[in-house]
Amino acid sequence: MLEKRQAILEGARAVFGRDGYTRASIDAIAAEAGVSSRTLYNHFGDKEGLFRAVLMDSSVAVTTAQQELLARHFHKFRDPAVDLYDMVIDWVGGAETHPEHFALVRQIIAEANRLPLDVLQEWRRIGPKATQEALSEHLLAAGRAGLLAVDEENVGRATRHLALFTAGAVSAESAQGALPLEPEEFERLAREGVELFLQLYGKPAD
Repeated sequence: MLEKRQAILEGARAVFGRDGYTRASIDAIAAEAGVSSRTLYNHFGDKEGLFRAVLMDSSVAVTTAQQELLARHFHKFRDPAVDLYDMVIDWVGGAETHPEHFALVRQIIAEANRLPLDVLQEWRRIGPKATQEALSEHLLAAGRAGLLAVDEENVGRATRHLALFTAGAVSAESAQGALPLEPEEFERLAREGVELFLQLYGKPAD
């Protein structure tokens, strides 16, 4: 039963990421998963229930991976210019590690006004917001260690700025990840984003 449920989730993630929520059909998802439509309905009830399950399952997995990535980089955080750049390359480049999830996210952005509001809110809570909260904790810790000009008053703004200057720039240039960037362009955007962030939140050298 668990293997069949996982096959349905994987098949649905691929179809929703390719066709979007509105255009995706239960028959297409069942075919992708190698199960009958009846089996799919028995497990998830309807298309909305399946979409909810797929989005939450995928978001939890990607958020966990991103939180582990942030912890790994900030554990050795000593030189903000170097270490932030390395972290951004790894973090923002995660779209290539989880391509089906981010294809799903692109469809969410395109179809947001057609999706159930509570599903979007729950995805936001366990996905992007959870990752941002983890990043805020690490930036605040770096501020307390005297490595960044980040404190409890400005940590929320600093987190938003780092995400916008780096992930936001890459997302804009790549059409939300739909168009691949050359490695040199990706690295340039990451470096420029970190430099801009440090102009605002870097500590002067002794």
